[in-house]
Amino acid sequence: MRLTTKGRFAVTAMIDLALRCADGPVTLAGIAERQRISLSYLEQLFGKLRRFELVSSVRGPGGGYTLAQPMELVTVADIIAAVDEPLDATSCGGKENCLDEHRCMTHDLWTNLNRRMQEYLQSVTLASLVDAQRQKALAVSVLHDERAAIARHEAGQSLTA
Repeated sequence: MRLTTKGRFAVTAMIDLALRCADGPVTLAGIAERQRISLSYLEQLFGKLRRFELVSSVRGPGGGYTLAQPMELVTVADIIAAVDEPLDATSCGGKENCLDEHRCMTHDLWTNLNRRMQEYLQSVTLASLVDAQRQKALAVSVLHDERAAIARHEAGQSLTA
């Protein structure tokens, strides 16, 4: 059980899109460049995200993709489901034929893990991920400004000394 590149890239691309779509449609080429994801791979993912009605495409000059739903309503579970990403900790796919066509001793353990993973992924919205990215960017900007101010102050002191 693990989240593959498909699910990771889909979530990353959706965050990138959500961060920028207020300014209009976002191109896949832009997302590909910023996130270092193959453009052809993004095209496949966004085809699935569009069919799941998480994104909308805008054709023509200035076209690209926008969110089809408010980001507060889109969960990580929705994104992962849209790209057909299976998250299953059982070895049997939930069929209870783990061990020679019988249920294994740890089947309930892995089934409960599946349930908890799904609950957690349903609780994380695209909006919360975007907010976290904006807070990180703001913290980096403030730190950069503080360092620049210190450097200017130190440069001013060395000139007067």
